Amino acid sequence: MKRRNESLSKLFAAVTLTLGTVIFMGQRAGHADPKPERPLGDVQVLASVPNPPGLPEGIAVNGHTVYVAGPASFATAGTPPSKVFAFDTRTGELERTYTIQGENLNFPHANSCIAFDDQERLYVINLQLGIVRLNLDSGQQEIYAPPTPDLPPCGPNAPADACSPTPVDTPPLANDIAFDAAGNAYVTDSFQATIWRIPAGGGQNQIWFRDSRLATPFGPNGIRINPSQTKVYFSVTADGVDQYGNFLGGKIYTLPLVNAPQASDLKIFHAYNGDAPDGMAFGRDDALYVMLAAPFNSGISILGPNGTQIARLHNTNDPLFPYDSPANGAFDKHGNLLVTNHAFATLIPSHYTVLNVFVDDKGLPLVRPHLP
Repeated sequence: MKRRNESLSKLFAAVTLTLGTVIFMGQRAGHADPKPERPLGDVQVLASVPNPPGLPEGIAVNGHTVYVAGPASFATAGTPPSKVFAFDTRTGELERTYTIQGENLNFPHANSCIAFDDQERLYVINLQLGIVRLNLDSGQQEIYAPPTPDLPPCGPNAPADACSPTPVDTPPLANDIAFDAAGNAYVTDSFQATIWRIPAGGGQNQIWFRDSRLATPFGPNGIRINPSQTKVYFSVTADGVDQYGNFLGGKIYTLPLVNAPQASDLKIFHAYNGDAPDGMAFGRDDALYVMLAAPFNSGISILGPNGTQIARLHNTNDPLFPYDSPANGAFDKHGNLLVTNHAFATLIPSHYTVLNVFVDDKGLPLVRPHLP
């Protein structure tokens, strides 16, 4: 623990680290270990995500393989199917590609975020299909849960137990997923100001929490459950603009991990000024790594246990690279945070990448529940 605290102190003092040097790994780097030891905050490109589909978002690590899902976009009608890619975490080599089956390619189709169970089955949020359970060995796919329902706005003519606290009718957008120890899946809905819960074993989505404070231009997005299994952390990416047209940035909220949280339980953990928080990952010592997706202000924010930002990793020489709207992150076994570069605004194909950021933190294991 002492060495870990020393490493955190060094990282927190390194907010102004020069991050402009990008070392391309994969076939050009081979299997060689970087020597000498990388400085804290050093960022490298681990792998390029094939385009199409590009626009990667979901990411999860299993052993020495990192799985990446995409495209996370509405502009996909008439394009090839959504996919999940498997890359070697050490070399960046593409090991396998999984093509999602059953999408209607004439309409928007997309993959967003992903999670594992204890049998190493991968759960993929798909825009059309709901949650797809993927057997990584056989490639077999099945529907674990249907798409999130399209809720009418709450009002006198809407059912009180099945409505959205949004001022206008907005479509559902299931975005991120996290499991609790009991096997319940919690799924953010970015356009309906709602967090859904899916019972262990799959089935119908159930409204777990909804609140008009989440009814923003881009609402609930990234979600994680803290290591002690007491709180749910989630991001609201965009709170809108002020009277002068300035972007207000987003927030990280917390809720207690209970069956039915109340409106009074919703707490602000951190409020950003001009930043757009997306996915999150818990490191050791309760550090929360938050991907910041606003173009020209992209990077990684590191929050301490009390919600204070204690470090910020960002671009230096090039305002759009190596970080270009990072979406989500997962730790490997070597102290690196692997990050999907979403590049949703620039749409630069060479920026559809998996970044490897050395933070000297192996993270804390996510819950992988035992599911039927």
